[in-house]
Amino acid sequence: MATIMTMMINPINLQSSNPKKTTNPYPNSCIKHTQSLKSSLIINTHQPNHSSFISSQHSPLSLVQQFNPNIPIQEAITPPSSWYTSPEFLSLELDQVFFKGWQAVGCTAQVQESNSFFTGRLGNVEYVVCRDENGELRAFHNVCRHHASLLAFGSGKGTCFTCPYHGWTYGLNGALLKATRITGVKNFNVKEFGLVPLRVAVWGPFVLLNLEREAVSQQGCDDDVGTEWLGSSSEILSTNGVDTSLSYLCRREYTIECNWKVFCDNYLDGGYHVPFAHKDLASGLKLDSYSTTVYEKVSIQRCDGGEVQGQEDFDRLGSKSLYAFIYPNFMVRAMDGHQSSTSIRTTTMQSDF
Repeated sequence: MATIMTMMINPINLQSSNPKKTTNPYPNSCIKHTQSLKSSLIINTHQPNHSSFISSQHSPLSLVQQFNPNIPIQEAITPPSSWYTSPEFLSLELDQVFFKGWQAVGCTAQVQESNSFFTGRLGNVEYVVCRDENGELRAFHNVCRHHASLLAFGSGKGTCFTCPYHGWTYGLNGALLKATRITGVKNFNVKEFGLVPLRVAVWGPFVLLNLEREAVSQQGCDDDVGTEWLGSSSEILSTNGVDTSLSYLCRREYTIECNWKVFCDNYLDGGYHVPFAHKDLASGLKLDSYSTTVYEKVSIQRCDGGEVQGQEDFDRLGSKSLYAFIYPNFMVRAMDGHQSSTSIRTTTMQSDF
């Protein structure tokens, strides 16, 4: 199962319409939720058969080891179906792909103010990103240190996180502020039971998390993060792809019952499906100009747009489109003076998937 998180970024002064106020389902929490757009849910029925995968010679690791990245593209074949249907293979991907390196999880505008926060999930890891009262950006495992209950929900503002189960309370700097009914408990050190930190950084308008490393320093150097996350394409995207002058508009989530790679495969097919599946879009593009450039960690697709009558040929005003895919699961689209980004979140595969 994959969750698609789309962050829409429009020109400054555009406002989302008809926001719906969300409520905190845990009234004892100190969190006060802000207004947000209603999430949409898309569910498709699909039940592949996993039984053919269980074999020692076809274990996830052995299948990966059989992959030869040096095969010419003309001789390449489709990966085995187990790469898309096996819970064991998904577990391997979580450990080796998603839990290593940087992952884009949100926009800086979501935590622009002190005491603001947003939550999310990557695989089986729940996280909360917040800006404390001193304005420092922080991130933690969104789990109470007592009985592992979730602490924060959705997004909003508040001065603390209060566990809905036993009332343990934490500051937005991660410190344990109150542990209920522990009087008389020996050897309890409140300083040892703060929230577990995650490494967090900012690149352009995006908030990034790294689940692999301990958050010795909560703030990362943007230049280093850009190189780690984007490789040599960091400068290209910062100057020609990501427009930081645009304002954050909204965040929408869609749940689709498919393997995460299926969505990525679709995005990366170089416009192959566009003239057939998106005829209206294709009519405004010069598909013979479509190009794909592959870097170490990023694939950039470009396409010229059709002529704009009565307007000069301005980049991003109908003249050009850019589609960037950042390994393994983040996508940025710049077109017609707008920008949007999509992050694929993979969750534990269910038996009825």
